[in-house]
Amino acid sequence: MKDTLPCWIYKSQIKEEMYLYLAKEEDFDPVPKPLLERFGKPALVMELALHAERKLAREDVTKVMANLTGQGFHLQMPPDLTPRLYHGNED
Repeated sequence: MKDTLPCWIYKSQIKEEMYLYLAKEEDFDPVPKPLLERFGKPALVMELALHAERKLAREDVTKVMANLTGQGFHLQMPPDLTPRLYHGNED
């Protein structure tokens, strides 16, 4: 893996808080067609230079870098915001 890896981050217009990281700007060829269809029209959010010490808000940077190097993209799913419902005492 390279020391510094450029990446381009796109947000989904359909699914809130879903992001697609690409190894090359506007290169959606590595992304499976069914995934792109569900993702919707990508909107560029930012360009970053990734490295092992960089902190990402909700992703492990080494995993993102490995996916970018290995498959050309990384998909960041929305956080699981399912509320925990109270079902009474579970004692």
